Amino acid sequence: MTRVWTTFISLTVLLISLPLSADQWVEKQSFTMDNYTTHGGETIKDVKVGWEAYGELNEAKDNVILITHFFSGNSHAAGKYSKDDQQAGYWDAIIGSGKAIDTDKYYVISVDSLVNAYPNLPNVITTGPASTNPDTGKPYGLDFPVVTIRDFVNVQKALLEDLGVKKLHAVVGASMGSLQAIEWAAAYPDWVERMVSVIGAGSLDAWTIMGLEQWAKAIKLDPNWNGGDYYEGDAPLEGVTMAQAMITQGAMHPEYINQAVPKQETLPEKGLESVTHELPAVEWLYSASRARAPLADANHILYLVRANQLFVAGHQDTLEKGLKNISAKTLFLPSSNDLLLMPYLAENTADQLREMGKEVQYEEIDGPWGHLNGLFSIQQKAELLSEFLTTE
Repeated sequence: MTRVWTTFISLTVLLISLPLSADQWVEKQSFTMDNYTTHGGETIKDVKVGWEAYGELNEAKDNVILITHFFSGNSHAAGKYSKDDQQAGYWDAIIGSGKAIDTDKYYVISVDSLVNAYPNLPNVITTGPASTNPDTGKPYGLDFPVVTIRDFVNVQKALLEDLGVKKLHAVVGASMGSLQAIEWAAAYPDWVERMVSVIGAGSLDAWTIMGLEQWAKAIKLDPNWNGGDYYEGDAPLEGVTMAQAMITQGAMHPEYINQAVPKQETLPEKGLESVTHELPAVEWLYSASRARAPLADANHILYLVRANQLFVAGHQDTLEKGLKNISAKTLFLPSSNDLLLMPYLAENTADQLREMGKEVQYEEIDGPWGHLNGLFSIQQKAELLSEFLTTE
């Protein structure tokens, strides 16, 4: 269990070490837009995002599957950058030659989101509050405009259009990626033939919005946050550490945590000495979070939280209106014991689509991980996923 926990924290928060069935090497590439106008009408200059692809784009450019990533992830969905990499991309179990998302058939592409949570990871390319504002020569900070899930989708669309792609065979995403996937289907129905929502939702309810706000408050209460203006001083790493710890605990189920955490002895001496001492379970959670905090950016996390909190598929007044234009076949794969994006969120979305006469499939993923079943237990749905992608 210790090895799995270390892997979970070490690179993009939610990676797991999985062997490659064959060498699958991938190169990180960069896409640039001179300017981008957000869904809210604000202009961002010199936008850059990273992307990577697996498989070959066919002559008709109609074999494209877009993978949209989760909150603390990035575009590294499969493969390795070099033979020295210890971990493959987070969905390497289902993306590759002969796998559920078969790179012998499909050109699979994934893109770093705007305001990616971990801009200090060496392979992440993103534009956000930590980026230099070309008008001032200084980091944007909170002058960066609020962005939405639609903005993530629109930047992806611009990249695809730059490649000459005009249609997606499918869009598949987990967690925050599932929000992007359904937004694709709702906003651009002529583009999307199939949509797969893994551990996701069509909109967030009050309970979930409140939970996300706790991540943001942890950062805002750190004195070093300084109203978002910390780039010339000390970063709010304690706030980031707290936010990451809450994200981690929320994404995991007690069944796994109670097996993985070092057992606490009865009335441990450290605990009796002072309330400032961390108990074993707390130390297990916070030590890894503290070590990786410098890779994140506090403001980027806040912007991601807000993008998720604002989400309603289609960006309409109601979820029902937002789903109305979807024409894609849809597959929902929530985790049965998810405590972060609870299964009822996906079920409600699937039910509304069925009531509209849309083509919908719904199955739950089982496993000990909770929300993370969508990453670590996804292979149990490999056959279903393969069939969904190949049938008309």
